[in-house]
Amino acid sequence: MCGRFVSARKRLELLEEFGVERDSVAASPDPEPAPDYNVAPTKRIFAVLERPARDDQPQARELRVVRWGLVPSWAKEASIGGRMINARAETVAVKPAYRRAFAKRRCILPADGYYEWQAVTDGGKKRKQPYFIYRTDGGTLAFAGIYELWRDESVPDDHERAWLWTAAIITTQATDDVGQIHDRMPMVITREHWADWLDPVTTEPGQLHAAMLPAMAGGLTSYPVSMAVNTVRNNGPELIKPLDSADGSAEASAGSERPPGELF
Repeated sequence: MCGRFVSARKRLELLEEFGVERDSVAASPDPEPAPDYNVAPTKRIFAVLERPARDDQPQARELRVVRWGLVPSWAKEASIGGRMINARAETVAVKPAYRRAFAKRRCILPADGYYEWQAVTDGGKKRKQPYFIYRTDGGTLAFAGIYELWRDESVPDDHERAWLWTAAIITTQATDDVGQIHDRMPMVITREHWADWLDPVTTEPGQLHAAMLPAMAGGLTSYPVSMAVNTVRNNGPELIKPLDSADGSAEASAGSERPPGELF
Protein backbone atom coordinates (compact mmCIF):
# COMPACT_ATOMS: atom_id res chain seq x y z
CA MET A 1 0.00 0.00 0.00
CA CYS A 2 1.15 3.52 -0.68
CA GLY A 3 -1.24 6.12 0.70
CA ARG A 4 1.03 9.11 1.29
CA PHE A 5 4.29 10.20 -0.28
CA VAL A 6 6.65 13.14 -0.74
CA SER A 7 7.12 15.00 -4.03
CA ALA A 8 9.44 17.93 -3.39
CA ARG A 9 11.42 18.22 -6.63
CA LYS A 10 10.58 21.10 -8.93
CA ARG A 11 9.46 20.87 -12.53
CA LEU A 12 12.83 21.91 -13.99
CA GLU A 13 14.63 19.24 -11.97
CA LEU A 14 12.27 16.54 -13.26
CA LEU A 15 12.59 17.71 -16.87
CA GLU A 16 16.34 17.20 -16.67
CA GLU A 17 16.41 14.01 -14.64
CA PHE A 18 13.91 12.13 -16.81
CA GLY A 19 15.04 13.49 -20.18
CA VAL A 20 11.65 15.02 -20.90
CA GLU A 21 11.14 16.28 -24.46
CA ARG A 22 7.69 17.86 -24.08
CA ASP A 23 6.76 20.04 -21.11
CA SER A 24 2.98 20.01 -20.84
CA VAL A 25 3.10 21.51 -17.36
CA ALA A 26 4.44 24.83 -18.60
CA ALA A 27 1.77 24.91 -21.30
CA SER A 28 -1.07 24.30 -18.84
CA PRO A 29 -3.20 27.18 -17.51
CA ASP A 30 -2.93 25.66 -14.02
CA PRO A 31 0.03 26.40 -11.74
CA GLU A 32 2.56 23.63 -11.31
CA PRO A 33 2.34 21.67 -8.05
CA ALA A 34 4.39 23.14 -5.22
CA PRO A 35 6.80 20.91 -3.27
CA ASP A 36 4.53 18.61 -1.30
CA TYR A 37 5.61 16.71 1.81
CA ASN A 38 2.22 15.13 2.38
CA VAL A 39 0.81 14.00 -0.96
CA ALA A 40 -2.59 12.44 -0.36
CA PRO A 41 -5.15 10.82 -2.69
CA THR A 42 -6.82 13.16 -5.23
CA LYS A 43 -3.95 15.66 -5.09
CA ARG A 44 -2.27 16.89 -8.28
CA ILE A 45 1.08 15.21 -8.91
CA PHE A 46 3.77 15.12 -11.59
CA ALA A 47 3.82 12.23 -14.05
CA VAL A 48 6.36 11.27 -16.71
CA LEU A 49 4.83 9.48 -19.67
CA GLU A 50 5.30 8.88 -23.37
CA ARG A 51 2.51 9.86 -25.70
CA PRO A 52 2.24 7.96 -29.01
CA ALA A 53 2.67 9.85 -32.27
CA ARG A 54 -0.47 11.70 -33.35
CA ASP A 55 -1.36 14.30 -35.95
CA ASP A 56 1.82 16.27 -36.57
CA GLN A 57 3.46 15.42 -33.22
CA PRO A 58 6.00 12.58 -32.94
CA GLN A 59 6.13 10.19 -30.00
CA ALA A 60 7.88 11.98 -27.15
CA ARG A 61 8.56 11.76 -23.43
CA GLU A 62 6.30 14.20 -21.63
CA LEU A 63 5.90 15.75 -18.20
CA ARG A 64 2.40 16.63 -17.12
CA VAL A 65 0.26 16.94 -14.01
CA VAL A 66 -2.31 14.25 -13.16
CA ARG A 67 -4.65 13.63 -10.26
CA TRP A 68 -3.71 10.79 -7.92
CA GLY A 69 -6.48 8.18 -8.01
CA LEU A 70 -7.23 6.46 -11.31
CA VAL A 71 -10.61 7.03 -12.94
CA PRO A 72 -11.31 4.38 -15.63
CA SER A 73 -12.58 5.77 -18.93
CA TRP A 74 -15.90 3.95 -18.41
CA ALA A 75 -16.54 5.33 -14.92
CA LYS A 76 -19.77 7.27 -14.45
CA GLU A 77 -18.27 9.61 -11.86
CA ALA A 78 -14.76 10.87 -11.22
CA SER A 79 -15.17 10.35 -7.47
CA ILE A 80 -14.25 6.67 -7.91
CA GLY A 81 -10.62 7.76 -8.25
CA GLY A 82 -10.34 8.45 -4.53
CA ARG A 83 -10.53 4.70 -3.93
CA MET A 84 -8.20 3.65 -6.75
CA ILE A 85 -4.85 5.09 -5.73
CA ASN A 86 -2.98 1.77 -5.90
CA ALA A 87 -2.99 -1.12 -8.36
CA ARG A 88 -1.56 -4.46 -7.28
CA ALA A 89 1.27 -5.73 -9.46
CA GLU A 90 -0.11 -9.25 -9.18
CA THR A 91 -3.40 -8.32 -10.90
CA VAL A 92 -2.83 -5.01 -12.73
CA ALA A 93 -2.62 -6.75 -16.12
CA VAL A 94 -6.00 -8.46 -15.77
CA LYS A 95 -8.29 -6.34 -13.58
CA PRO A 96 -10.88 -4.52 -15.74
CA ALA A 97 -10.21 -1.16 -14.08
CA TYR A 98 -6.47 -1.30 -14.79
CA ARG A 99 -5.66 -3.66 -17.66
CA ARG A 100 -6.14 -1.20 -20.53
CA ALA A 101 -3.98 1.40 -18.83
CA PHE A 102 -1.30 -1.19 -18.03
CA ALA A 103 -1.21 -2.27 -21.66
CA LYS A 104 -0.87 1.19 -23.22
CA ARG A 105 -0.77 4.01 -20.67
CA ARG A 106 2.09 3.49 -18.24
CA CYS A 107 3.90 6.30 -16.48
CA ILE A 108 6.47 7.14 -13.85
CA LEU A 109 5.38 9.03 -10.75
CA PRO A 110 8.47 10.69 -9.20
CA ALA A 111 8.75 10.66 -5.41
CA ASP A 112 11.33 11.60 -2.81
CA GLY A 113 10.05 8.96 -0.41
CA TYR A 114 6.83 7.64 1.06
CA TYR A 115 5.17 7.02 4.40
CA GLU A 116 3.98 3.81 5.96
CA TRP A 117 2.48 3.11 9.38
CA GLN A 118 3.44 0.39 11.84
CA ALA A 119 1.28 -0.75 14.72
CA VAL A 120 3.08 -0.23 18.04
CA THR A 121 2.20 -0.35 21.72
CA ASP A 122 3.02 2.75 23.71
CA GLY A 123 2.29 2.84 27.43
CA GLY A 124 -0.16 -0.03 27.08
CA LYS A 125 -2.03 1.72 24.26
CA LYS A 126 -1.92 0.70 20.61
CA ARG A 127 -1.28 3.29 17.92
CA LYS A 128 0.12 3.53 14.41
CA GLN A 129 3.56 5.07 14.13
CA PRO A 130 4.38 6.73 10.76
CA TYR A 131 7.73 6.03 9.11
CA PHE A 132 9.40 7.87 6.25
CA ILE A 133 10.97 5.50 3.71
CA TYR A 134 13.45 6.80 1.13
CA ARG A 135 16.50 5.93 -0.96
CA THR A 136 19.72 5.73 1.00
CA ASP A 137 21.50 7.72 -1.72
CA GLY A 138 18.89 10.49 -1.62
CA GLY A 139 17.83 9.89 -5.23
CA THR A 140 14.38 10.02 -6.77
CA LEU A 141 12.07 7.01 -6.55
CA ALA A 142 10.49 6.41 -9.96
CA PHE A 143 7.22 4.79 -8.94
CA ALA A 144 5.66 2.52 -11.56
CA GLY A 145 2.30 4.01 -12.46
CA ILE A 146 -0.56 3.77 -14.92
CA TYR A 147 -2.70 6.64 -16.14
CA GLU A 148 -6.10 7.15 -17.71
CA LEU A 149 -8.11 9.88 -19.42
CA TRP A 150 -11.71 10.40 -18.35
CA ARG A 151 -14.15 12.52 -20.35
CA ASP A 152 -16.18 14.92 -18.23
CA GLU A 153 -19.50 14.99 -20.07
CA SER A 154 -20.69 17.99 -18.06
CA VAL A 155 -18.54 20.34 -20.16
CA PRO A 156 -18.27 20.80 -23.96
CA ASP A 157 -15.61 19.12 -26.08
CA ASP A 158 -13.52 22.26 -26.43
CA HIS A 159 -13.49 23.04 -22.70
CA GLU A 160 -10.01 23.08 -21.15
CA ARG A 161 -11.18 20.60 -18.50
CA ALA A 162 -13.05 18.26 -20.82
CA TRP A 163 -10.53 15.52 -20.04
CA LEU A 164 -9.37 14.49 -16.58
CA TRP A 165 -5.95 12.85 -16.34
CA THR A 166 -5.56 10.46 -13.40
CA ALA A 167 -3.03 7.87 -12.24
CA ALA A 168 -2.43 5.03 -9.79
CA ILE A 169 0.74 3.65 -8.20
CA ILE A 170 1.55 -0.04 -8.75
CA THR A 171 2.39 -1.86 -5.51
CA THR A 172 3.79 -5.25 -4.58
CA GLN A 173 4.68 -7.43 -1.61
CA ALA A 174 7.22 -5.63 0.56
CA THR A 175 10.79 -6.86 0.87
CA ASP A 176 12.03 -7.98 4.28
CA ASP A 177 13.70 -4.69 5.19
CA VAL A 178 10.50 -2.69 4.59
CA GLY A 179 8.02 -5.49 5.23
CA GLN A 180 8.50 -5.17 8.98
CA ILE A 181 6.74 -1.78 8.71
CA HIS A 182 4.07 -2.65 6.12
CA ASP A 183 3.43 -5.69 3.94
CA ARG A 184 3.04 -3.69 0.68
CA MET A 185 5.35 -1.26 -1.07
CA PRO A 186 5.50 0.66 -4.35
CA MET A 187 7.09 -0.80 -7.46
CA VAL A 188 9.79 1.27 -9.12
CA ILE A 189 11.26 1.50 -12.60
CA THR A 190 15.05 1.67 -12.67
CA ARG A 191 16.68 4.09 -15.09
CA GLU A 192 17.73 1.36 -17.55
CA HIS A 193 14.09 0.31 -17.91
CA TRP A 194 12.47 3.75 -18.23
CA ALA A 195 12.33 3.66 -22.04
CA ASP A 196 10.73 0.19 -22.23
CA TRP A 197 8.25 0.94 -19.46
CA LEU A 198 7.07 4.23 -20.94
CA ASP A 199 6.95 3.11 -24.58
CA PRO A 200 3.26 2.58 -25.47
CA VAL A 201 4.36 0.14 -28.17
CA THR A 202 5.64 -2.27 -25.50
CA THR A 203 2.68 -4.49 -24.60
CA GLU A 204 4.14 -7.91 -23.76
CA PRO A 205 3.24 -8.57 -20.08
CA GLY A 206 6.43 -10.51 -19.33
CA GLN A 207 8.61 -7.66 -20.58
CA LEU A 208 6.64 -5.13 -18.57
CA HIS A 209 6.79 -7.13 -15.35
CA ALA A 210 10.54 -7.54 -15.83
CA ALA A 211 10.86 -3.75 -15.79
CA MET A 212 9.16 -3.48 -12.39
CA LEU A 213 11.08 -3.93 -9.17
CA PRO A 214 10.16 -3.49 -5.52
CA ALA A 215 11.04 0.03 -4.37
CA MET A 216 14.83 -0.28 -4.47
CA ALA A 217 14.95 -3.41 -2.35
CA GLY A 218 18.03 -3.18 -0.17
CA GLY A 219 18.56 0.45 -1.16
CA LEU A 220 15.99 1.96 1.18
CA THR A 221 16.18 3.24 4.69
CA SER A 222 13.51 4.47 7.11
CA TYR A 223 12.96 6.23 10.39
CA PRO A 224 9.93 7.22 12.48
CA VAL A 225 8.46 10.69 11.99
CA SER A 226 5.92 12.88 13.72
CA MET A 227 2.28 11.86 13.73
CA ALA A 228 1.55 15.28 12.30
CA VAL A 229 1.73 13.61 8.88
CA ASN A 230 -1.58 11.91 9.68
CA THR A 231 -3.42 15.17 9.06
CA VAL A 232 -3.58 16.07 5.37
CA ARG A 233 -3.43 19.81 5.88
CA ASN A 234 -0.03 19.53 7.60
CA ASN A 235 2.67 20.07 4.99
CA GLY A 236 6.32 21.05 5.00
CA PRO A 237 9.85 19.61 5.33
CA GLU A 238 9.38 19.25 9.09
CA LEU A 239 7.20 16.20 8.37
CA ILE A 240 10.21 14.17 7.23
CA LYS A 241 12.48 15.10 10.13
CA PRO A 242 13.48 12.03 12.18
CA LEU A 243 11.49 11.62 15.36
CA ASP A 244 13.75 12.28 18.34
CA SER A 245 13.49 9.21 20.51
CA ALA A 246 13.79 11.42 23.57
CA ASP A 247 10.68 13.28 22.50
CA GLY A 248 8.79 10.28 21.18
CA SER A 249 6.02 10.37 23.73
CA ALA A 250 5.38 14.06 23.15
CA GLU A 251 5.23 13.59 19.39
CA ALA A 252 2.93 10.62 19.72
CA SER A 253 0.52 12.53 21.88
CA ALA A 254 0.20 15.23 19.21
CA GLY A 255 -2.00 12.76 17.35
CA SER A 256 -4.20 13.55 14.37
CA GLU A 257 -7.82 14.11 13.52
CA ARG A 258 -8.16 10.57 12.25
CA PRO A 259 -5.81 7.59 12.00
CA PRO A 260 -4.09 6.85 8.67
CA GLY A 261 -5.93 3.57 8.32
CA GLU A 262 -9.14 5.48 7.67
CA LEU A 263 -7.59 7.16 4.64
CA PHE A 264 -6.52 4.02 2.86
